[in-house]
Amino acid sequence: MNKDLTVGKPSAVLWRFCLPLFGSIIFQQLYNIADSLIAGKFVGENALAAVGNSYEVTLIFIAFAFGCNIGCSVIVSQLFGAKRLGEMKTAVYTTWIASAVLCALLMLFGFLFCGGLLSLIQTPKELMGDSLLYLRIYIGGLPFLFFYNVATGIFSALGDSRTPFLFLAASSVSNILMDLIFVIVFQMGVAGVAWATFLCQGISCLLAVYTVFRRLKGIRTEGRIPVFSIHLLKRIAVIAIPSILQQSFVSVGNIIIQGVINGFGAGVIAGYSAAIKLNNLVITSFTTLANGISNYTAQNLGAGKLSRIHEGFCAGIRMIWLLCVPFTLFYFLGGRFGLILFMENPEGTAMETGIQLLRILSPFYFVVSAKLVADGVLRGKGLMKEFVIATFTDLTLRTVLAILLSRPLGSTGIWLAWPIGWSIATGLSLFFYFRRRL
Repeated sequence: MNKDLTVGKPSAVLWRFCLPLFGSIIFQQLYNIADSLIAGKFVGENALAAVGNSYEVTLIFIAFAFGCNIGCSVIVSQLFGAKRLGEMKTAVYTTWIASAVLCALLMLFGFLFCGGLLSLIQTPKELMGDSLLYLRIYIGGLPFLFFYNVATGIFSALGDSRTPFLFLAASSVSNILMDLIFVIVFQMGVAGVAWATFLCQGISCLLAVYTVFRRLKGIRTEGRIPVFSIHLLKRIAVIAIPSILQQSFVSVGNIIIQGVINGFGAGVIAGYSAAIKLNNLVITSFTTLANGISNYTAQNLGAGKLSRIHEGFCAGIRMIWLLCVPFTLFYFLGGRFGLILFMENPEGTAMETGIQLLRILSPFYFVVSAKLVADGVLRGKGLMKEFVIATFTDLTLRTVLAILLSRPLGSTGIWLAWPIGWSIATGLSLFFYFRRRL
């Protein structure tokens, strides 16, 4: 059901809107974790390392899908808040068309250069075959990734966070079951993990796109609605391109960091792959809640209710810090119990690496979460210059410091780069937010 985020107590509105978003990302991350868990437990440590290694390359494609999601979502939110429903529909159709073209180009690029990308990050020879197989199957499913992300962005823009939650819950449970069947019963190895994701994403995508078109059909507008608009595409691009660049730079930075990590051997790679899955569960949850705050901000901006935006920011900080507490405590004190799900040997280098990484990162979740809430407001208001500066400062620092600190400190130096980058960038994001508050 569509929901107007411009009425009601901001804290209550955000809780009702963002909780299903949080549930959605939990389910989405569950099947990402299941890929690594099942690969590590039932195929072997090299399979875990191969899936984790390929994951860094897939983040490039996810970055573009995420950008399409955010660009469409923010503009549709603004138009929905302003009750300009005809333009809103045109913005949706324009995004579908642009996303299809972009997806086709990325698939061509992926099939031609995925091997080169894996070589670029110094993928060990024993991991190359499984990494390449996983990546090629993943690239074949890019249309599902793109159109599903656009669909969820539209639902969020209309104030509906429940429908994406239901789709993701069903898809994630199905994905885990298919992982188990393909890997354990059919003994398909890494290919089974990839095909399970392909099939479940495909079904979710088709259902989500069908539901979006039904939802739009139920919104009454007058006259003929154009299916494409250069003007709206430019507005969408203003939001989408910085978001794509941000996520792409994250991916490139992660690929560079993965290359550094790969020099420390399969044990460190496997430990990093397991720990980063657990870390990404948290960071992606924070990012999803921040995206919800972007939708809230954009709707209220479109409706001209500017005072509600700061109330939403404060409510968002309280909500996201409440979420930080259990994750920080669990990862810092009991990270071993999460990591052991991925590993056959709980005493080896992989386990030691994973525990160290989680203990270094988890106390700084309170810092990075505040940055993401501020970024959510900046993006919802269309202040992309400030958003880009703060974000790229974080990403640049983390990548450069990971390379520099790894020389004297080994893999520990790589992990220390995260909190340093997070802290400095958070200061910038909060400075920009308060400077441009009104």
